[in-house]
Amino acid sequence: MSPEAFEEAVADGLDLIPDELARHIDNVVVLVEDEPPADAEDANLLGLYEGTPLTERGEWWAAGSLPDRITIFRNPTLRFCEDVDEVAEEVAVTVVHEIAHHFGIDDARLHELGWG
Repeated sequence: MSPEAFEEAVADGLDLIPDELARHIDNVVVLVEDEPPADAEDANLLGLYEGTPLTERGEWWAAGSLPDRITIFRNPTLRFCEDVDEVAEEVAVTVVHEIAHHFGIDDARLHELGWG
């Protein structure tokens, strides 16, 4: 899958976020990188949320804060999936998973909900 097609799959995943929920996403940038950082605990990491979840933001937060970052990793996703349809499905799950972290939902709860 080309980098452009993968980025389209990420955009499609973002389009799945209901409007009523998307309105509450605040100060977040979504990026695509080929590989996770070299110091990542898991070389097969599909996505990563870096930032301050909405549930932890106080009055101090907005003053000069950089955007939270959601990064979707292309190569681990392509290695994990067998075909284009599976890539699109996995990217959508990963996008929802990382957006959930922005809303303060942890991995344990996401696994309970089937988004782990």
